[in-house]
Amino acid sequence: MAEGGIHKAKKSEFLDVFRLARSKPYILRLTLSAGIGGLLFGYDTGVIAGALLYIRDEFSQVQKNTNLGEAIVSTAIAGAIVGAAVGGWINDNFGRKKSILMADVLFFVGALVMAIAPGPWVIIIGRVFVGLGVGMASMTAPLYISEASPARIRGALVSFNGLLITGGQFIAYLINLVLTRVHHGAWRWMLGIAILPAVVQFLLMLSLPESPRWLYRKGKKDEAINILKKLYPAEDIDTEVEALKASVEAEIAEEGSTDANVFTKVKQAWSTPIVRKGLAAGIGVQVFQQLVGINTVMYYSPTIVQFAGIASNSTAIALSLITSGLNALGSIASMAFVDKYGRRRLMIISMFGIIAFLCLLAGTFKVSDLNAPKVNRLETAPFGNSTCPAYFKAPNAALWNCRSCLDASSDCAFCSNSGNLYQPGACVAIGSDARTVCHSKGGKSEFFTQGCPSKVGIFAIIFLALYIISYSPGMGTAPWIVNSEIYPLRHRGICGGMAAMANWTANLIVSQTFLTLTKAVGSLYAFLVFAGFSFVGLLYIYWVVPETKGLSFEEVGKMLENWDLSSPPWKRKADLVVEEKGQELC
Repeated sequence: MAEGGIHKAKKSEFLDVFRLARSKPYILRLTLSAGIGGLLFGYDTGVIAGALLYIRDEFSQVQKNTNLGEAIVSTAIAGAIVGAAVGGWINDNFGRKKSILMADVLFFVGALVMAIAPGPWVIIIGRVFVGLGVGMASMTAPLYISEASPARIRGALVSFNGLLITGGQFIAYLINLVLTRVHHGAWRWMLGIAILPAVVQFLLMLSLPESPRWLYRKGKKDEAINILKKLYPAEDIDTEVEALKASVEAEIAEEGSTDANVFTKVKQAWSTPIVRKGLAAGIGVQVFQQLVGINTVMYYSPTIVQFAGIASNSTAIALSLITSGLNALGSIASMAFVDKYGRRRLMIISMFGIIAFLCLLAGTFKVSDLNAPKVNRLETAPFGNSTCPAYFKAPNAALWNCRSCLDASSDCAFCSNSGNLYQPGACVAIGSDARTVCHSKGGKSEFFTQGCPSKVGIFAIIFLALYIISYSPGMGTAPWIVNSEIYPLRHRGICGGMAAMANWTANLIVSQTFLTLTKAVGSLYAFLVFAGFSFVGLLYIYWVVPETKGLSFEEVGKMLENWDLSSPPWKRKADLVVEEKGQELC
């Protein structure tokens, strides 16, 4: 039931989704339609990873200016911060449905602007529009699905939105791979295709209802009841209506029914003890979802693969497709287990894997850097004026290897030995002439701009894949589920907006600094930084975040009353009470 009742799974609640879909297909239709927002979210955050490689090739200023490349990626995230903030206000005042429709318009405009952009700065403008849409969709779609879902399968249905996010990222990588065969303007097609799902969702959402909980809260009781009749079996309607009525009336009695401006709502949320505990958990898990470094992988996955020693754009995208596919499979695992084993437990297990594989990934890059091929004067001499200027000026050029060359200047690239990738090569200037001369050498010559030829590169890709497998079922989806069910209805829109803003702010910091951080300290220490944040996140989740599995919104509130953050987690009684209650009802 949506409002009450604990259901302890004897088997995975994932199966309940299909059972209910057969008897009440309207729920699945609603979930699929709203979930296209998640698909667009995933596509627009994933597609830039491959498109950036071709934007760099077409616009030399992007190749030479790390900050410009980061800006193309991160301005969408800056837009998402604003979109999440505005989305919270729109959700509370105009409803979940209108917020999704508005996000679709922003997706459409942003994709169109990027597809016809004459230069990098216009691409950035298009990315801002897309970011606004992503920010609104990221907090509205799971909220809309959550408020129309039975409690026993709410986690699975919200996880389905997570599956569509990762599915969108996978589709983005797949389309990127297909479009590598387009010789001119491949990135325009990559970025412009997002127009299609935006139009599809807009048309589908026109025929779907508003959230019944939001309608009831706004006094549109008859409309809310009619929607519940479409969502639940006839024998459950009276119970659902009574539970919804009791829930809303209790909230109004406790908090007041007068609408306030957004600043007053934020103040009211933070001044309410139960809501403040919910925000500590909700905002915390959203921030650490980003600080584990996931979007360095999603936004820069092909670049990371190139760090591991893969020179070809198409090969880097193809290998990145594996990580994206694993991310989508992890979301399916989350759907199967999140309502059986709980949100908190999955996040904790997820963090252990994330920390381990980030450390192993860092170690692999260290080994790769130590064994980078040397730079040889005889190999470099034929390039003449196409030699990297920094190499000519270096007093210790005889000691240089590939890594030294790439780190010396953003104008430097490495042309590998034509006979053997791991033998000494040339340090050359980035530019069409040097690239052409390098490839004309024949044999095994490759042009490296991000990483160096490495025999251990395959291990970096394996650890990257294992990192994704660890991340996706837990930290990938559980934070969004927690935020969709931990706040009282009156504060749900504004609190969801604040949590999404925190997520996108952390995302912006990570994505805007990743290339610069890697350039400054190397891949080894960059990934160790994320491992350190992950360890702090593990401790935070263990201490601060409660379990919300199988609870109605009212029961979550009662649990938070007993959630004493000043005492150690093992001494708290809230989880034990919930488990005992679930066992009694079963």
